[in-house]
Amino acid sequence: MKRFFTLILLSASILNAFALRLIVLSDVHVTPGNQCDKELRVAVQEINQTPCDAVILSGDLSNEGSDEQLKNVKSIVDNIKYPFFVIPGNHENNWSQSATKTFIDLWGNDRFYYEVPGTEYVIVGTNCGPYMKMGDGHVKKEDLHWLKSILDKYKGTDKKIISFNHYPLRKNDLDLGYIDYIKLLEQYPTIIHINGHYHTYKPYMSGSIQSMMVGALDQGNGNYGYTYVDVDNDSIRISRKLIGKDSEVIETFPVKMPEITAFEDVVGNDYKYAVKVWADSASVFTRVGFTQKNIIFGNSLGEVKAVDKKTNKVSWKINTGASMFSRVQCYKNIVAVPSANKELLFVNDKDGRIMDKISSVGPYVADGLSVNNFLYQGGYKKFEKFDISSHKLIWKYDSINNYCQAAPVVDGNDVIFGAWDTYLRCLDARTGELKWKWNNGKSANMLGPGNVVPVVTKDRVYVVAPDRYMTAIDRFTGKTIWRNNEHKYRESLGHSEDYTKIYSKTMDGELAVVDAASDEFKLIKLIDLKIGYEHAPCIVLEKNGIVYVGSRRGIITAVDAKTYDILWQITVGSSEINGFDVDPYTGKVYVSLIEGTIFRL
Repeated sequence: MKRFFTLILLSASILNAFALRLIVLSDVHVTPGNQCDKELRVAVQEINQTPCDAVILSGDLSNEGSDEQLKNVKSIVDNIKYPFFVIPGNHENNWSQSATKTFIDLWGNDRFYYEVPGTEYVIVGTNCGPYMKMGDGHVKKEDLHWLKSILDKYKGTDKKIISFNHYPLRKNDLDLGYIDYIKLLEQYPTIIHINGHYHTYKPYMSGSIQSMMVGALDQGNGNYGYTYVDVDNDSIRISRKLIGKDSEVIETFPVKMPEITAFEDVVGNDYKYAVKVWADSASVFTRVGFTQKNIIFGNSLGEVKAVDKKTNKVSWKINTGASMFSRVQCYKNIVAVPSANKELLFVNDKDGRIMDKISSVGPYVADGLSVNNFLYQGGYKKFEKFDISSHKLIWKYDSINNYCQAAPVVDGNDVIFGAWDTYLRCLDARTGELKWKWNNGKSANMLGPGNVVPVVTKDRVYVVAPDRYMTAIDRFTGKTIWRNNEHKYRESLGHSEDYTKIYSKTMDGELAVVDAASDEFKLIKLIDLKIGYEHAPCIVLEKNGIVYVGSRRGIITAVDAKTYDILWQITVGSSEINGFDVDPYTGKVYVSLIEGTIFRL
């Protein structure tokens, strides 16, 4: 008690010297019962005895973004007695059990702003992704529109802006859309940007905006803590506050207004081999589906849009009620829409009429696959087969301990797919019965084959995963044939049209070409794509002798499938390419980008 009384007096004396005190918690990474769970509870008690104007939790509340973990964190931080604001981090967005919806259900939004009473300061924070798959952070279009509408309120006033995000506003953390973010903030009196993510304290510049990374709850060496941000008319002081100890000043900034930075034009607009067919008002996280008339996709506002292939105009659209992550599947004029709002919708492509809704226990984030009249669809802790014409469930496999994400492969009587419970499975396409399941020997969900489309040949299955291995598996027994980690494989995989070669994009920006028939790992060619570090899980596609590879930065590379020469490379945007999809009616190749654009190659 004496220790806390001393801290109260110290904090009050500090507060008297500053016009504003914010307390920042970041990267608390709480799993129920772990050490961070215990330390966060102590931190909340200590914070409640420290005078401040507001408390901000700047992302990575949890480890896997599960409903249980988020609800547990909320039960702890709900005890904070000061105005409290929270934004998600990559651990809430990338592996979310609810497809990011539970966060909004619990806290009402994934962005915030607050005009601190009695001061000249406004704090504002936005979400940043990456959304339900590995990639760079991304600030959605609608969030930038919202941010501008908030900041416009204070144009011409004496208010000063303090910006929050989970990621730094810089290249290689956010996609190249970070420049639009900085350009927006620079139009207003933004005195500092604050973020977490790297679990350390480090100053940097976002254009002309002073910026600061802050430490995690776990500060190493058995220490746990948080951050003070103290502001007065002349200075901004960043201090580390370890639990039970006095604060320590880490960095001091002057209070100054930003200038307009002259950024080089880095946004892709090289359309020599591509035709832009759509630019959406929101972000697009889905691949593209096809009917005879339309291309169909979903956006971050939960809208599903059908765009006429000839006119590039909207034929119809529906709203599902939650951000779309799954690619739609089509059979004749019926469109199956797996929704993150826990529904599978069947839509008539002629007029956009919803014909049927089937409720689900969890969100759909996986790409399904339609084979003739059947839909094979992964869900949360389940995998299902539907008759598309009748909308009837044929069978359900429900012995999965997490959600499915990537598309399955259906070949003969085999359905092969991965899930985020570390396992790759093979089911009987007729009955849904398990034939075999395989994992890579890792117990961590995040290292499993959860977001890779397998390559299936006559007698083998190939996968890559975040454990950085490529693996060949016996198709009939599920036994490992060989594993290779000579190159940094992740989740980007494909095959030649004749299935004799396996393609994998590596984390070093290479294309590995592997012999699919060899009894041992045999590298045919390693091609430097000259795109640098890569982690986008975009599939590799070979079509008509051209191998298409997509990047996290809107770059499309075309490689000759025989000579392995790079035929061309174009930059069509600033964000991640979701995938390559072939229109079965025309044979044309389409790509969608997270920033909301769709191209025909």
